[in-house]
Amino acid sequence: MINPFCVPGCCRHALGFHLKPRLALPRMEKTDRPLILVTNDDGIFAPGIKTLAEEMKAFGEVLVVAPDKPQSAMGHAITIHNFLRLREVEFMEGVRAFSCTGTPVDCVKLAVYHIIKGRPALLVSGINHGSNLSINVLYSGTMSAAVEGALEGIPSVGFSLMDHSIEASFEHTRPVVRSVTANVLANGLGKGCCLNVNIPANSEGPIKGIRVCRQAIGHWEDAVDTRKDPAGHEYHWLKGKFTANDHGEDTDVWATGHGYASLVPVQFDMTAHHEVGNINMWDHAL
Repeated sequence: MINPFCVPGCCRHALGFHLKPRLALPRMEKTDRPLILVTNDDGIFAPGIKTLAEEMKAFGEVLVVAPDKPQSAMGHAITIHNFLRLREVEFMEGVRAFSCTGTPVDCVKLAVYHIIKGRPALLVSGINHGSNLSINVLYSGTMSAAVEGALEGIPSVGFSLMDHSIEASFEHTRPVVRSVTANVLANGLGKGCCLNVNIPANSEGPIKGIRVCRQAIGHWEDAVDTRKDPAGHEYHWLKGKFTANDHGEDTDVWATGHGYASLVPVQFDMTAHHEVGNINMWDHAL
């Protein structure tokens, strides 16, 4: 969710990205291989999305549509009070890619309704530069793109690497990405469901495997850092510390803390079904 790639132009040339001239968008060509949509919230120039796109090439035709700048912690935001721009970029051989001025969810919508004009066989989001464990799924632009895919009936997965270092290596994430992708393409996902996959940092040692988990119960201890600019006007930075008070050994926090990649099935139905019966017992007379 948190992205260190915040300096404009800091990595786009180093990673070999170049803008193409603005042209009319032709329809995606149909092939016998499944079409895989790749997006993220760290921006199209982040290294994680390049790793993810490279892995997807083994499974199908790859289309990348991602924000033109970091959009971490945007949640499920969409752009309705401003216009959106798409620009085709040179990304990697054999992969068509577009940068978008909007949010991760905007990217999914534009891909489905404007570029593809249909639904891909799979949507993958990431690889996020930082954890999306526990309740962070609510804030994450990475996971909101996957949830949007689920809303559209597309099998969708969000991948995150639990390493905020600007020098983080994504190489050890590749076997996890390949395994999850192969299983989703072979077996599908239930209606309204997507997957949240978190992978420990390389410094934590070899990945022991993948564990299917529930989302740990946790919360942010929020704080506000108030400062003054040179003119003497106050401004504020939101900050906080994440705490998981859930000690269950079936959670994503436990799994990643013990060397496993965690896999949590996520749904967009936020109804608290266990409370419906209790609330129906209330006196609802007006």
